[in-house]
Amino acid sequence: MIEADELKQVPIFACLTDAQRVRFAQTAAELHVQDGEWLIREGEAPWFFILLEGALDVEKEYGGLSEVRSRYQPGDFFGEIPILLDSPAIASLRASAPSRVMRLDRMQFKELMGSSPECSSLIVRVMAKRVSMIREYVQDNNPVRVLVLGSQYDDSCRDIRSFLSLNRIPYRWADRDREPDRIPACVSPETTGPSVVIDQSQCVGQPLTVRKVAEALGIQTMPTRNRYDVVIVGGGPAGLAAAVYGASEGLSVLLVEKTAAGGQAGSSSRIENYLGFPAGISGDHLSSRATKQATRFGAEMVLTRSVEKIMPSTLGYLVELDGGTQAETRSVILATGVDWRKLEAAGIEQFLGKGVLYGAARAEWPTIINKDIFIVGGGNSAGQAAMFFSGYAASVTLLIRGSAVERSMSHYLIEQIAQRRNICVRTHTQIVSANGDDRLDSIYTRTDDESPVRRQADALFVMIGAHAQTNWLPAELQRDENGFVCTGRDLHSWSHLRAPFLLETSLQGVFCAGDVRHDSIKRVSSGVGEGSMCIAFVHQYLALQN
Repeated sequence: MIEADELKQVPIFACLTDAQRVRFAQTAAELHVQDGEWLIREGEAPWFFILLEGALDVEKEYGGLSEVRSRYQPGDFFGEIPILLDSPAIASLRASAPSRVMRLDRMQFKELMGSSPECSSLIVRVMAKRVSMIREYVQDNNPVRVLVLGSQYDDSCRDIRSFLSLNRIPYRWADRDREPDRIPACVSPETTGPSVVIDQSQCVGQPLTVRKVAEALGIQTMPTRNRYDVVIVGGGPAGLAAAVYGASEGLSVLLVEKTAAGGQAGSSSRIENYLGFPAGISGDHLSSRATKQATRFGAEMVLTRSVEKIMPSTLGYLVELDGGTQAETRSVILATGVDWRKLEAAGIEQFLGKGVLYGAARAEWPTIINKDIFIVGGGNSAGQAAMFFSGYAASVTLLIRGSAVERSMSHYLIEQIAQRRNICVRTHTQIVSANGDDRLDSIYTRTDDESPVRRQADALFVMIGAHAQTNWLPAELQRDENGFVCTGRDLHSWSHLRAPFLLETSLQGVFCAGDVRHDSIKRVSSGVGEGSMCIAFVHQYLALQN
């Protein structure tokens, strides 16, 4: 219990009256934390903490790494900056020894500041000092850990830049042929082809792969255990939701993702119809929050890996990753999402990665500045990409085969697109061919039955339809004619005594959620809902096995 008398020894309370100290002692929360226990994590809603006993470490994330920035002693306080700036917590706070902490909410903190001019002045002085320290640290410590050296049209460079961007790892990119002065000393003059420099000291060269870069950055690429309660295949909204709910409910969870957490939703510049975010939220921000949430609950996430086989085992199933790594699991959740459908037009394959791209990763913005770009597709993803790229490109043209985008795009996006002067929507239009020498420079389009028209095109982003890549799954797992996984009442046959769970496939204990599921609703919110529902069904299934 906090005593009013002991607050006299705390500088921030020493200037208050006895009655004021009594009121704060009676109304503030008293927390007892053990060594290593978190009080708050970066990005969470802020609180105001006063350390009474023990020691606390302040940790800040820079460039994908977390490091201790300072250590607090009894009498120190934390949290005034985000509360006064109305922002999330800008750093994390963790006990470095058994500690006793006083915690005030936002209203109590403002009451404290208004209780005494001396108290208010002390808080403002400390805040100003800390802001100055943050500014000096940022100037002296570059948070950008990665430098990508290579041409913007090199496929391996493009894949790595996309991987870094989707995983929210800051990087710089330099064309080594045009900017030789930017090549660090750690890169040998004999080094040829694209390369990646990490922390200005480690050079990852040929053969350059995303996995080698991930491992050099300390990203987990291999499972650490042999057995799990559930293996989740795919790290989109459905997979992340399943990881969060599964780990939070005590299941041992392994999530396997071949590129980056977030899936296609992770590349959305702004999702404005997701519940709880009235101002909208970017796909990478939403994915970042979900990833942190899942790992804090104990979910294990492995990136740059794909699942190649699912086989029966004594425990349930044996999951084999590319490279031959295997892990046993009692259940499986398929949340692989879908790929963009291929565009059938002359020259598309020839310029793939050289002006023609499937999807629209946010990492592409440096390559389209002041250029004329085209986007093929009329769905929400295409609309969000058009809005994002319109802030960089000279012109953005949406090409759709239908008569109107209203059939496939949300109303709020249609209104926003109509207000952007450099976005043009062309209906009843399809690509005839892509043309150029060593890279794309133009396309031919046809509108209805008119003759093809040549258009200057610096980039073409293809975002049409959805294709389910499920050929790797066991032959006995039922799919529809397009490869989407059947579940529950959509199963053609079910040979077991009990009825299948709603999201269960034809294989007992194998569930499916998100876009890859037959007849699913292609929305982020529905994927999150299905992923969390799968965990409820996993619990019921595992209870039947005991």
